[in-house]
Amino acid sequence: MQPTDQQNPDEEPVVVNEEPAIATDEPVTATEEPVTATAEPAEGPGRFRRFLRHPAIRHGLTVIAGGIIFGELLFPNILRRLTPGSFERIPIEAAVIIAVLIVLPLRARRIAASVTAVVLGWLVLEKCLDIGFFYFLARPFDPVLDWVLFDDAYDYVRESYGTAGLIGSLAGIALLVAGVLGVTVWAMLRITRLLGQDRRRAAYSAGVIALAWSLAFVIGIPGRIPNVPLAARTTWSYAADRVGQARTGLQNEAAFNREVQVDAYKNVPADQLLTGLTGKDVMLTFVESYGRNAVEAPNLAPGVDPVLEAGTAKLKAAGFSSRSGWLTSPTFGGGSWLAHSTTMSGLWINNQGRYRNLTASNRLTLPNLFRSAGWDTVSVMPGATRAWPEGNFYGFNRVWDSRNLGYNGPRFSWAPMPDQYTLKKFGENEYSKVGRKPLFVEMPLVSSHTPWTPLPQFIDWDQVGDGSVYNAIVKKQPSKAQIWTAASTVREQYGKSIQYTLTTLTDWVAKYGDDNLVMIYLGDHQPSPVVTGDDASHDVPITIIAKDPAVLDRIANWGWTDGLKPAHDAPVWPMNAFRDKFLTAMGPGGTNH
Repeated sequence: MQPTDQQNPDEEPVVVNEEPAIATDEPVTATEEPVTATAEPAEGPGRFRRFLRHPAIRHGLTVIAGGIIFGELLFPNILRRLTPGSFERIPIEAAVIIAVLIVLPLRARRIAASVTAVVLGWLVLEKCLDIGFFYFLARPFDPVLDWVLFDDAYDYVRESYGTAGLIGSLAGIALLVAGVLGVTVWAMLRITRLLGQDRRRAAYSAGVIALAWSLAFVIGIPGRIPNVPLAARTTWSYAADRVGQARTGLQNEAAFNREVQVDAYKNVPADQLLTGLTGKDVMLTFVESYGRNAVEAPNLAPGVDPVLEAGTAKLKAAGFSSRSGWLTSPTFGGGSWLAHSTTMSGLWINNQGRYRNLTASNRLTLPNLFRSAGWDTVSVMPGATRAWPEGNFYGFNRVWDSRNLGYNGPRFSWAPMPDQYTLKKFGENEYSKVGRKPLFVEMPLVSSHTPWTPLPQFIDWDQVGDGSVYNAIVKKQPSKAQIWTAASTVREQYGKSIQYTLTTLTDWVAKYGDDNLVMIYLGDHQPSPVVTGDDASHDVPITIIAKDPAVLDRIANWGWTDGLKPAHDAPVWPMNAFRDKFLTAMGPGGTNH
């Protein structure tokens, strides 16, 4: 076809295909620049639009669009796989998409392309969430149960990075969502127009992709990444996994509702509970992010282990003995409340759905059981900044939190107050009261919570006061920007935070603990993978400290290690096993087998 007298010399003429019946069904319109047969008048499109209509630019944009769709089909959900090798594979989904689109009429094709693009873009966004969850929590994002965690993430960012950081984060998320979905739809529609121009050639392309994929799959040709094949079905498998995960979650919810009713201590009379602890004050203290790596990793143990050894010696000098073992936490890198509820309920609470169902049930928890046996139950929650209705489920008579502990010092990033202040105020408000009942206390210590800067320093107990002394301390600490530049500096700060909390805790016991104190302290979970690296265990240390030797005699057959540091081969129990083992050991039977 010869160009008309208005043909733009910069545009390629439209070549009529030899088989027009199947070659194209795309109308020639001013909005679809790839198939324009005549040029606009000089007064038509502006300079930028004419630039976009240049053949080289059109072809370049089409290549970019194809690369976007190709890349999204192969996009991984693990950060360490975000390498060129992940994209040097053959996605079978590309052949399927082409095959489906070319058989549809024009209007249906565009609708199908738009819907496919939205689904593909959404899966990419979910994979981005997976990358974040793997990085901080060592698990993928749960599309059914994890949405509630965004409320906690909102609070964490606001409290750790301020309002400006929160606004910047929300703006970045909005731009990411809009950008991914918008770019994916644009790219898919552009490729769809190309497919409509020559459906025979598009069918050949789909066939070649399918044949290459089949050969690679049957032969088992490996990709550049170890244990990852060249034949990829990344998007299909990922989408199927998400659906399966949702279905499994619903099935697990029904099973959990039955599991929660099975309780060996449900009908035990109150006078048969915890008889081995009569008259004792029992403290269940969770040390934030205190995991096996803090005790055993070569890059952390040299700082933490001397603190444990010094603490063991100090406690022994004060008349206390201690024994330590390991528990396997249901969570990793975060989700402390899952570990707290697992320990106190004796059930495996590893996701928000199980937690929600637990707190709506009548399950007996350690605080409930202690209260029914005559203890006064108290929760000290220095990290809580608002009402905590779950306290009623657990069975606490009172809850102390950041709103009523009287702290007048600075925040330490996420932690509203230092652990030393928390313990000091607990002693003043509860432990030192004259004529009180025996206490059962649950207390999460939070100074070792990410982002591990600024950190408090251990000071003389008499200097703690109302916390204003910490204003001078916080000013000397490095900023988050200085710390979070390398994993090594983050790891170093994490180690310092654990050293601080363990020093504070053991010193408080040695200085203020009386003959009736029984202190149980344990980690809630390991720190995030930025500290531990990949493939770390979920194990956390647990220690029981007591001055009365009869208490530790009751757990003599547990095989735990003397002192604050558990041996590498000390017994490892799932965290939910602790409740019943502890209740049995401290009950009329005397020991746990």
